[in-house]
Amino acid sequence: MTNQKTNNIVWHEAAITKKERQKKNGHRSAVLWFTGLSGAGKSTLANALEQELFKRGLSSYILDGDNVRHGLNKGLGFSDDDRKENIRRIGEVAKLFVDAGSIVCTAFISPFKEDRNNVRALVEDDEFIEIYVKASLETCESRDPKGLYKKARTGEIPEFTGISSPYEEPDHPELTIDSDSLSVEQSVEKITLYLADRGII
Repeated sequence: MTNQKTNNIVWHEAAITKKERQKKNGHRSAVLWFTGLSGAGKSTLANALEQELFKRGLSSYILDGDNVRHGLNKGLGFSDDDRKENIRRIGEVAKLFVDAGSIVCTAFISPFKEDRNNVRALVEDDEFIEIYVKASLETCESRDPKGLYKKARTGEIPEFTGISSPYEEPDHPELTIDSDSLSVEQSVEKITLYLADRGII
């Protein structure tokens, strides 16, 4: 069956290009995709990094998993299909930030490789930076800032990543941050050095 609405949609080119926006901002744009288990430190690290970028006068923004589920994705649950749709929508929003010339930090478990790769395909080759925030399950459970692992262990939360739902580690992330051993400050330094080396900042 033909979707009539889709047939009547035509892409409208913006008068101001991405490169012009980047030039005005004084840096390149990119998606910094923080992925890892709940409790690994994704949101903490993304926020600390954005503080550093802000201090440097750079244009940046954070898309955080819980925050987005309060608005844009509040109708989605945690089934595999809903997780995929959650990441698909975030990918499209992240692409808009890249087009606007900004550095967007996304902090999502995003457990499936295919979904992360689909987001990577939305932007240019050098605009997607996958940052694997790596921590052992034991560490994540010991932190458990939201009490989610306890609920997952008792069956209160079905389909919880790392317990009853799988997490697929990145094969070749641009960066791996071992949050078991690195401090937040050390991690931010590692990321900013990488961004500088890549000519993004």
